[in-house]
Amino acid sequence: MSGLRIVVTGATGNVGSSVVEALSAEAAVGSVLGLSRRETDWSVPKVEFAVADVSKDNLHRHFEGADVVVNLAWLFQPTRRPEVTWENNVSGSSRVFQAVADTGVPALIHASSVGAYSPGRNQPAVSEQWPTDGWPGAAYPREKAYLERCLDIFEERNDTRVVRMRPGFIFQRRSASSQRRLFAGPFLPGSLVGKPWIPVLPRLPGLTIQVLHASDVAKAYAAASVGEQRGAFNLAADPPITMEEIAELLGARVVNVPQRMIRSGVGAAWRAHAIPATPGLFDTVTRVPTMDCSRARIDLGWIPEHSPSEVLREFFEGLRSGAGGPTAPLEPDRPASRLREIATGLGFRP
Repeated sequence: MSGLRIVVTGATGNVGSSVVEALSAEAAVGSVLGLSRRETDWSVPKVEFAVADVSKDNLHRHFEGADVVVNLAWLFQPTRRPEVTWENNVSGSSRVFQAVADTGVPALIHASSVGAYSPGRNQPAVSEQWPTDGWPGAAYPREKAYLERCLDIFEERNDTRVVRMRPGFIFQRRSASSQRRLFAGPFLPGSLVGKPWIPVLPRLPGLTIQVLHASDVAKAYAAASVGEQRGAFNLAADPPITMEEIAELLGARVVNVPQRMIRSGVGAAWRAHAIPATPGLFDTVTRVPTMDCSRARIDLGWIPEHSPSEVLREFFEGLRSGAGGPTAPLEPDRPASRLREIATGLGFRP
């Protein structure tokens, strides 16, 4: 089979599953090797899957002969054990970078994030030149920012074409159950997401959120994989969405609540093991800058098909229905697993 040979780490998650589908549809791509920590029987044309943990397994044998490596492997949990996420996210990504260099892969495309950016909430929309020092109070932005520095060194030492994708918040219907488990935990069943169960949302003055559909971000990865672009790309659908618009989608009313009270509530829920998302993640969301995504539109020819309201409407419907996908990370909600999850949240251990 002729065409590009592309290897994707983290190939079965929210973004990875969409990326391998997008690559499969590209005429210039001959084959895709999807790597994941867990085995999958999911089938995609032109795609083969293999089990590989980026933090410890031999990556060289998978990268030999590849034209592009797309690095998407990432752990969001356990947030209470940052050494575990660091081992996978930072040490694992560093191993990916080294294996790319050792095997002479011509191109590396890495999943960075809006979370890598330094705080800039009150700034005009920022370009890819905005500092990437992250927010130090949470593991996710610390790890994303650290890897930006690792890539700086990598580019100085190698001739590899490097692309850094910095997307906003990525959603789709089939990721709904997975993302509820990751960020909301056992005490927010998806069926409660909607009127009248969430009657009010807090108004956070000036806060807007940049979102995009997983299939749209996947198209940007595919375009960069078959192209010759280098550097960083901000990715988000326009316009940024407000809390008032989110409330309208949920059929909720927006009320004035001091931000410090919201953060205190998140902190209390975190300490009580009621939610897995840390107060530092709340701080991150309220501090990230708004991104200017014009470079992706000009240099990649990338135009998102889904509006922010369409993305969230689809995601909320997925939450209500317990939607999931065909891989282990995207497993839909099941009654037995929900019971185990709630028991774990209450402090019981199987």
